[in-house]
Amino acid sequence: MDVADLKAKIRDIKNFPTEGILFKDITTLLKDGPAFRYVVDTFVRRYRQERIDVVVAVESRGFVVGGALAHQLNAGFVPVRKPGKLPGKTVEVEYELEYGRDALAIHEDAIKPGQRVLAVDDLLATGGTMAATLRLIDQLGGHVVGVAFMIELAFLHGRDKLKEHPLHSLIVYD
Repeated sequence: MDVADLKAKIRDIKNFPTEGILFKDITTLLKDGPAFRYVVDTFVRRYRQERIDVVVAVESRGFVVGGALAHQLNAGFVPVRKPGKLPGKTVEVEYELEYGRDALAIHEDAIKPGQRVLAVDDLLATGGTMAATLRLIDQLGGHVVGVAFMIELAFLHGRDKLKEHPLHSLIVYD
């Protein structure tokens, strides 16, 4: 299996969630056991030597990849969610969207200062969500050793917002 095989398993959905968007649906890849294993195994090989303490993943599709990676790396798993979705005390950060603002939250005790963190999401588009996630990790004193995406839409230049951290995308659409 290779990246071309993975790309073939990702379904394009036109005009979702809004008119003019071409949505990359990863559910068609995730339901294929060997393809999903290839994704997880590829990331595990890349990050195994990094001594990851915690994998932080962004709601909700990022949880699928992040949880599997945390398990394989023998690391903890920390979810980043929309405000009001986590039951304990949280730290929140607002960030700019193309048309407005949004916010993300993390439990205030989710990361101990100095812990080695791998930040994961399914897709990198404009970079705003991950940039906000990295700010949350920084506020808690975590040390980001890597940022990983299953898919990167390179033509949106989201990578530019994340320059300070080592970034790896498995599948890139130019």
